[in-house]
Amino acid sequence: MLKEIAPPLTHAAVMGNRKTASLDYFVRSAQVVAPSFAVDVVASHVETTADIERAIESIARTPDSGLIFPPDSLTLTHRDLIIALASQHRLPAVYNVHVFVAAGGLMSYGTDQDALFRLAAFYVDRILRGDNPAELPVQAPTKFETSVNLKTAKALGLTVPPGLLVAADEVIE
Repeated sequence: MLKEIAPPLTHAAVMGNRKTASLDYFVRSAQVVAPSFAVDVVASHVETTADIERAIESIARTPDSGLIFPPDSLTLTHRDLIIALASQHRLPAVYNVHVFVAAGGLMSYGTDQDALFRLAAFYVDRILRGDNPAELPVQAPTKFETSVNLKTAKALGLTVPPGLLVAADEVIE
């Protein structure tokens, strides 16, 4: 998705807190598919605001770079700082939830949060009715959403491909 909106991209950093259990999964997954897009993917582990600043500044020194933010409470907490630094360094970035895009981030792709909350309500209902939580089925998300911020794309000098605009669930102008 990042390569689609920023075709010259050759380097991407997957940024998150190393204590987040799923970060390594996202890094490995990105590294598996990256060669087919001629992109080098590296992990960028951050734990503090100073780490975030250093990591983004470091990535910005490599031409044709971008950022990928998988689900992580640390990066969500520092959303405004991350968006400001990505903008300052003119780095295209894809986030995991649309709140980043609403706050000025370029684009997001991730699970539909409303669908997850509805699913959580289903589990709460079953537990309150006496079902054993250990016996409830594990369900993976099935609905995903894409958001794009056209104002941010324009500020970064990027043209959003028509196919991405059509596929987007939310387009902010």
